[in-house]
Amino acid sequence: MVADNIVGRVSIVAPVYNEVDALWPLYEALVEVMDSMNRPVEVILVNDGSSDGSAERLDEIAEKDERFTIVHLRRNFGQTAAMAAGFDHARGEAVIAMDADMQNDPKDIPRLLEKLEEGYDVVSGWRKDRKDTWLTRKLPSQTANWLISKVTGVPLHDYGCSLKAYRSEVLKDVKLYGEMHRFIPALAKLAGGRVTEMPVTHHARVYGKTKYGLGRILRVVLDLVTVKFLLTYATRPLQVFGRWGIILGGIGFVYALYLTFLKLAYGEALANRPGLMLAVLMILTGVQLISMGLIAELQARTYYEAQDKPVYTVRYVKYKTGRKRAGFPGD
Repeated sequence: MVADNIVGRVSIVAPVYNEVDALWPLYEALVEVMDSMNRPVEVILVNDGSSDGSAERLDEIAEKDERFTIVHLRRNFGQTAAMAAGFDHARGEAVIAMDADMQNDPKDIPRLLEKLEEGYDVVSGWRKDRKDTWLTRKLPSQTANWLISKVTGVPLHDYGCSLKAYRSEVLKDVKLYGEMHRFIPALAKLAGGRVTEMPVTHHARVYGKTKYGLGRILRVVLDLVTVKFLLTYATRPLQVFGRWGIILGGIGFVYALYLTFLKLAYGEALANRPGLMLAVLMILTGVQLISMGLIAELQARTYYEAQDKPVYTVRYVKYKTGRKRAGFPGD
């Protein structure tokens, strides 16, 4: 183990959405693990617009233990935005992301950190013995994991597992939108990060009910298209639009020359030939695609040069009474 890979301070981030019954068990499990770790640890719980009393329970936890910071979002922004809010408030050299429903086991956190300290930038959890229904949860997840691995070129068994360990500098280069929190390993790989995975414990759901459904598959597929574009063409969008523009426009132009030859050499009538309209359509489509590529090039430069803008708004941040800002006790 290289000394430079040693992690000092650790931030644990968990989004919370209507998990009131799980919060005290989560607190007790986290405290047990934190007390056993020989390093400073903070926990950031992000209330993603809960309406079941989770907000009040979270504030009670913050008053009880100064190591816990609660970030209350103004409404339900979704898991990805809640994760982003937690990452933005995290101050550790390593960041552990997890769910708050107690299906992830906090006892895996020290193992994830040990793996991270072997020199990796991202350690992704793998629910090898997953405690979920096969038809509605496991089968769609296995299909999605295979597809994501093939498209992104980052082979992982379980992209959907929220329990992951990150080096904080890697997260600074990753911007989250839509449902893209599950693609962080692929995006981190794009930023030059070293990614691996390890089996973690997965418990059957005891508290609350699942927030996931089959309807999420479509959103994941659309985000996968976005990720593939970002991985391959984010800094050169003209190459994807322009390529198809040149192909279509070129075919249309050649066909138009052929029709022109028929008209001039043989005097054939073209007005009643559908091929003429097809040639014109392909030329115009090619021009439009190349134009779109040029516009996308300008937008890409604007994206990379513009100032950062978060994907959420914070209602307020709860600390233990007397604390002035986020951070570790004693800062």
